[in-house]
Amino acid sequence: MEKTRKIMSADKPQAASYFDVDGTLITTNLIHPTLFYLLNQSTPVQTAKRVGRALLKAPAMSFAEMVDRRTFNELLYSSYEGMSEDRLVVLADEIFDTVIKVALFPKARDLVQKNLDSGNEVVLVSGALDFIVSKLADYLGATDVIANRLEMKDFKATGKLLKPVVAGPEKARLIRDHARSKGYDLDDCYAFSDSYSDVPMLSVVGHPAAVNPDKRLALMAKAYSWPLFDLTA
Repeated sequence: MEKTRKIMSADKPQAASYFDVDGTLITTNLIHPTLFYLLNQSTPVQTAKRVGRALLKAPAMSFAEMVDRRTFNELLYSSYEGMSEDRLVVLADEIFDTVIKVALFPKARDLVQKNLDSGNEVVLVSGALDFIVSKLADYLGATDVIANRLEMKDFKATGKLLKPVVAGPEKARLIRDHARSKGYDLDDCYAFSDSYSDVPMLSVVGHPAAVNPDKRLALMAKAYSWPLFDLTA
């Protein structure tokens, strides 16, 4: 699987802009690509079996989504067990066109482009799978991705994620590691998210911003005078 996507430019960026994806740049979330995969197996029987197993896990996933994003991610991606790597990658093109691209907020590209024009590297930080997030990065012109990766054995998904799992507070550590590896000063970096759960990710940079924020994040952004962006119109 592709781990990261990098583009070399003539002028080396001096800082990075880190973008959450779900709810920030697109209206959809991790569940929608997973449903697409489950509903598009090679035979109707396989589809029925996978959907049935996923429904059995639904209560546990609903609870995990409220209390532990990492556990939610691990439960969700356990549904991929046994899927072939080739099929996952091939269907990713269709998922991008039919699920991700159409869910892009109207002003999302403008905000990403503004950060690129300022000379920053743009990094998408998402709990979605790397080979799907990379397609969004290509479309938006982002220069790198931090995303989840499926463990593969004999070219089939084991249902496990490779570490580190991109979820919750772990995003903050991954951003610190990325900035350090590139020689960026975090005080010069930017971060964008819609969710209060991403406060650790926002707090680790010098320039946090709330995008289409939920109520709790909107209140926090106003309290700390963080910029607020509405990309919905």
